[in-house]
Amino acid sequence: MTGLLGPTRSGRTPLGLAVAVLSAGLLAGLTAVLGVPQQIAGSAAPTPVRMAMDIGAAGSAADTTAADCGPGWGTGWMTAPQAAPADPALGGATLRMIVHPQLSGSEVRIRLSNAYGDGPLEIGAASVARAEEGAAVVPGTLRPVTFDGRPRTTVAAGRDVLSDPVPLPVEAGRVLAVSVHLSSTPRVATVHPVALQTSYLSDRGDFTRTPDAGPFDHRISSWPVLTALDVLQPHPTNAVVAIGDSITDGFGSKVNADQRWTDALERRLAAEGGSASMAVLNAGLSANQLLVDDPQRGGTSPAARFERDVAAAAGVTDVVLHIGTNDIAAGRSAAEITAGLQRFAELARGAGLRVFLSTITPSRTEAHGTRTAVATRNAVNDWIRGHGREHADGVLDFAKAVADRTEPTQLAAAYDSGDGLHLSAAGYRALAAAVDIEALTGSPCRAADAPAAVLLVAGR
Repeated sequence: MTGLLGPTRSGRTPLGLAVAVLSAGLLAGLTAVLGVPQQIAGSAAPTPVRMAMDIGAAGSAADTTAADCGPGWGTGWMTAPQAAPADPALGGATLRMIVHPQLSGSEVRIRLSNAYGDGPLEIGAASVARAEEGAAVVPGTLRPVTFDGRPRTTVAAGRDVLSDPVPLPVEAGRVLAVSVHLSSTPRVATVHPVALQTSYLSDRGDFTRTPDAGPFDHRISSWPVLTALDVLQPHPTNAVVAIGDSITDGFGSKVNADQRWTDALERRLAAEGGSASMAVLNAGLSANQLLVDDPQRGGTSPAARFERDVAAAAGVTDVVLHIGTNDIAAGRSAAEITAGLQRFAELARGAGLRVFLSTITPSRTEAHGTRTAVATRNAVNDWIRGHGREHADGVLDFAKAVADRTEPTQLAAAYDSGDGLHLSAAGYRALAAAVDIEALTGSPCRAADAPAAVLLVAGR
């Protein structure tokens, strides 16, 4: 079937003919642009779940009409939070967090979370800028962030807040620095602990408007409070969310190297271009389990955090679930795990998303590699290969992609980070290569015959 906006997923236009979003640098002097109304936190923008349901009702993403391809918000970066005891150094200090957006556009907005807090989180100020070396930002790019028109906000326990739009042209892959002054913090923080990205912390004081690195003396390896960054795009880019445990979190790969399997998949899709383009959002949590909710050790289960970590992403259409090794190590049975996979698949499909299940990668390490554990993993993987498509839209054989050919119950040496459980950079690339990108929804509005893209500046 041929979609209204270009070739089908199997007949994709070559990259050289794809429409490229013009870079922010090329559009620095743009004056004739479309005006769009400001979107503030709490207003009634279409939710990502509704967007996904509309696509499903149409039969496929390729059936998107030209009317659906106007300007819109997409989540360009995201992380999954969990509970952790708040570091006393956070209260009164300024965070400068480094993030890598996957989308280009003219405005951004940030999501701050107090999902696991036991009291209010006081935000004194925030800003966003293009990042330079270390904690410094590019001069002239620093923009203040407001919340419902005010520079300060209080985030109640168990809640998130979405900022007002911030006029700042951004380019996919060009690093941003998000600074947040925490006037006061609850005793329990909301944080992504294994960021594999260096960010920065000041001593006490509001340094959100400071462009140089001087006040940011402390390096941190987590993302506290910040959980998402959205980008206003001229044409929508759909997103696939990868949710799971430390394998999705990228544990074992190098810091500041973007070697997670989701990073490798994003690079594959970007190289393909056109209607294959998608944002690949990472909702992995190290030590996460399918069947257990443990907010301070591994976080809540994928089903329990689905609304916040999957459905809340603007533009999400697809979700990949890779999980189960920690459940196996904890002694759960194959029947319990496969039932949990079915429940998650039903949840995702009920939200209008396409869902993909993946086989559990092998290990011979400690509780992950006992005779019972190996038997359970084999039984789960056999079920996924044989019956996964009865419950999901596709199956990704991650286990086969990284297993040793002569001893498939363990990782191939080249794909082992060294602990027998987590993957090397080559191993994470192998997982990304195992994804059939033709099976993903893609982004029909990014097809080669879509209208030429321009950045939008609100209010002009």
